[in-house]
Order: sequence, then C-alpha cells, then structure tokens
Amino acid sequence: MSEEARLRERICLLAASMFDRGLTAGSTGNISALTPDGGLLVSPTGTSFGRLDPARLAHFDAKGRQIGGDKPTKEMPLHSAFYQTRARAGAVVHLHSCHAVALSTLPDQDAENFLPALTPYAYMQLGRVRLLPYFRPGDPEIGTAVRGLAGKNSAVMLANHGPVVAGRDLEGACNAIEELEATARLALLLRGATPNLLTPAQVDELVRIHDIAWGDE
Repeated sequence: MSEEARLRERICLLAASMFDRGLTAGSTGNISALTPDGGLLVSPTGTSFGRLDPARLAHFDAKGRQIGGDKPTKEMPLHSAFYQTRARAGAVVHLHSCHAVALSTLPDQDAENFLPALTPYAYMQLGRVRLLPYFRPGDPEIGTAVRGLAGKNSAVMLANHGPVVAGRDLEGACNAIEELEATARLALLLRGATPNLLTPAQVDELVRIHDIAWGDE
C-alpha cells in the first residue's frame, strides 16, 4: 500500500472515530491532510465523518488543482488559510463539537485566549486558542480572518460554529481538537464555580518547555 493510500485510510478511520464518539454529527465537520508529494486530501462536501470513502476524498496537487475525488468541503478557504500561513501545518480538522460550540455562545469570553487555564494539556497541544466572530459557514471571510492571524495560532474557535485545529500531522490535529473539546466541557462543568487555575508562571513554563505555539511567535 502506498503512503497516499495509507493516509486516505487513516483520514477515514480517525474521522469515523470522532463521529462514533459524538464529536461531530450528521454531515458536519471536515478534515484535510497534506500528501507526501505536497498535495492535499480533503473530505468532500455534504459527507458524514462516519462514512467517508477513502477513494472519494477530494484530491489536490501541489499547485492547488483538483485532480481527483468528489467536490471538496465548502470550508476550503478555511483549510487553505491554515496551510498558507502556518508552516507547521500538515493536517487541519474542523468539528461542530457540542461543548466547544456551547462555550463560544456564552458572553464575556476572552477572544485572545478562549480556553481557561484548567489543565496543562490544552496548552501543550493547542497553545492559545483565538475566538473568532461568527461567519456564515463557507464564507471566504473565514479564511481572511485566519490569514490575519499570520500563522501565530494553531487553533481557532469560530463563534456559534465550531473549533478548527491545524496539526503537524493528522494524528496530532485530531488529538488536539479532542483536547479542545474536553477542556471546553470542563469549563462548562465548572461555570459558576471558582476553580484553581494554572498560574501565569506555570503556563509560561509549559510554553517554554514544550515549544508551544502561543500566538505571539
């Protein structure tokens, strides 16, 4: 089996795993990954994470020309913006995960640092998550907003919509977006309480030791 064929299978396997665990539903969410030759595989529009077909993934060459597969997700501007601005990006995942979306709808969220400092793991995998304003799904301006971050963030939260994470590889992107959802769930469980948060010094230590994409690099 070729590297590209293995990547196709892995995209579908990981997408199905997220679907089966309720991290996205119906035909929501999209996923992409760079191929070994610099091309791109992308989930098709209107497809379910639970039923992706490896042979039907939209396939683009290194120049951005579609060379195979079905019509790609309408969120291509979002995926392209991460690949164009974030040198470390090897895969991008966008979900409509319940707890992250719920947290994004609440007032007084910190747009510069969406997730509270509850555990080290979200920082280690995501860095600082930026909360972007609401955009209509598929709006090219989502891509413009991501490019405006100049590659400084590996993850964003689209208000009233869902999280988006760029990882160095496919597994890394999937692990990170799951950590984002888990942290959002913790934040909702603790809403109205006064939890002990990580201190700024503890966060700074994580950033230094783990070479975290902190949004100001």
